[in-house]
Amino acid sequence: MSESALLSPYRGTTLDLPNRIVMAPMTRYRATESGVPLPIVADYYAQRADAGLIVTEGISPSQRGQSDWKIPTLESSEHVAGWRAVTEAVHAAGGRIYAQLMHGGRKGHPLARVRGDIPAGPSAVMVDELVHTPAGKVDPVTPRAMTGDDIAQAIQDHIDAANNAMAAGFDGVELHGANSYLIHQFLADNTNLRTDRYGRGTIVDNIRFAVEVTTAVTAAIGAHRTAVRLSPGNPQFSMAEADPAPVYRALVTELNRLGLSYLHLTDNDDYPSLADLAPRWDGTLIANVGENRDATTVAAAEAALALPGIDLVSVGRAYIANPDFVDRVAVGAPMNTIDAAHLYTPTAVGYTDYPRLATVTA
Repeated sequence: MSESALLSPYRGTTLDLPNRIVMAPMTRYRATESGVPLPIVADYYAQRADAGLIVTEGISPSQRGQSDWKIPTLESSEHVAGWRAVTEAVHAAGGRIYAQLMHGGRKGHPLARVRGDIPAGPSAVMVDELVHTPAGKVDPVTPRAMTGDDIAQAIQDHIDAANNAMAAGFDGVELHGANSYLIHQFLADNTNLRTDRYGRGTIVDNIRFAVEVTTAVTAAIGAHRTAVRLSPGNPQFSMAEADPAPVYRALVTELNRLGLSYLHLTDNDDYPSLADLAPRWDGTLIANVGENRDATTVAAAEAALALPGIDLVSVGRAYIANPDFVDRVAVGAPMNTIDAAHLYTPTAVGYTDYPRLATVTA
């Protein structure tokens, strides 16, 4: 068997895991138009239950936060029932699973939203990307600037979705503060042009929403079930952060006071966030080194785990094609390649039909 450190158990303050491999959140578009996960979603995650921890694809906390067509949601009893089938399947297979709550903020389009309305973000700044809709890829629209009431509602939507996640049987929730979604939009230079207490170009104001929504969710479901993902300096989807270090140092310092389940942190070529922020974090730290880079290999994951302060490593693309990723690490087996043509098609093809190792021997 491999002596990979990725296979060693991890016991932290809030997590007790059989290995240090985390399945990273990845959008797959396998939900109904109203946001209920399709039955095959339970099969997909259960197949990958030998990960130390699974973090789901991004789930809209409410239809107000819907970023894209056929993105799953956690707002109604129907959504809760759909996700309960997923968590029960994962737990029956011996796994652990967190729901990633992903509010789209400015991202979205009336054609792709159940409500048919204009999305709202911190400021009326349009995203520079085409939007996935039932009519195909279309040009983006200019979002509304969120009012104070909109911000309060977004915080409440996260609270309600976190409570729904608990009702659905999730082990915890991860708040998506990365990759251009709402929390990240409040943190970035070009998407937060506000002149009120949630902006003004000051660090304390720009991190306010992130701190408030995280604090509110911890109060609702407990800090031990609440986590945050951040991607400092990530330019994905036209985000701009000229000097992320002071912003994220301040934010991590504030989040560190809450005793969260974990911090999930992506590294960046221009800002080495893992090296800079790990010393400022006292709890469990998950590293991701594949964002905007080549897919994370076993060697890259092992190198990340060897960095100071890193407890776990999240792996994304390799988990799409390798439901038995942990077994393959253990025996040094080659990995399947992704069926790129079916990444986002609403069927089992390219989703739950990847071959497993025929046998796993010592």
